[in-house]
Amino acid sequence: MLFRIKICGVTTPADARLIAAAGADAIGLNFVRGSPRALDVRQACHVAAATPGGVLKVGVFAGTGAAEIRRVVAAVGLDAVQLHGHLHGEQPAVDPPALCVELAGLKLIRAVRMEAGGDPLAAARGWLAEAAALGAAPDAVIIDAAMPRETDAGRLGGTGATVDWEALAGSRPLGLPTALAGGLTAENVARAIRVSGAAAVDTASGVESRPGRKDPEKVRAFVAAARAEIPSTANGR
Repeated sequence: MLFRIKICGVTTPADARLIAAAGADAIGLNFVRGSPRALDVRQACHVAAATPGGVLKVGVFAGTGAAEIRRVVAAVGLDAVQLHGHLHGEQPAVDPPALCVELAGLKLIRAVRMEAGGDPLAAARGWLAEAAALGAAPDAVIIDAAMPRETDAGRLGGTGATVDWEALAGSRPLGLPTALAGGLTAENVARAIRVSGAAAVDTASGVESRPGRKDPEKVRAFVAAARAEIPSTANGR
């Protein structure tokens, strides 16, 4: 996995330093229009410059073209790209499998969502299979909570909605390094890891005092709880 503990939606240099000092090994910088955590390139450069070495800087995008993603990656100095848009559909916030081909050479993380049905990851499997057939499978996957397919790009993440951990544990693994997201907090992350078998975790709203501003006590507590659980239980889903 590219990371074990990622704190997403980081908007200030101070929060980047806080997160690194707490022991997380990745931060997420949001470039999704409409999100309360969205940054422009100038703001993101300040956050990236304050991030200590060894902490993965992940850019989060939804419905953004490859040329613009590459421009932002180069300008900010991002280490990886997270595609957070819908898997399929006609709305603007869709990230099709072919986008992986256009982003070849970059470290890619695909966010997917649990859905109702016998296999809650069926749509994710289809998308990943298409990407693999194109010779451009992502490097890792993040499993987030279910969202209606018409949801606007800016409301796709950081909602506080949780994943059905039991359903995830009972589903067939996706065959790629996988992290768990969706409503994780210091209070529930240990149980989420134990039940789901997750090898890595990702949170945004669960460690905030308000959207886009991290709470130091919540960040430290979350990282400590996750670090205490991941080494002994993770099975590398």
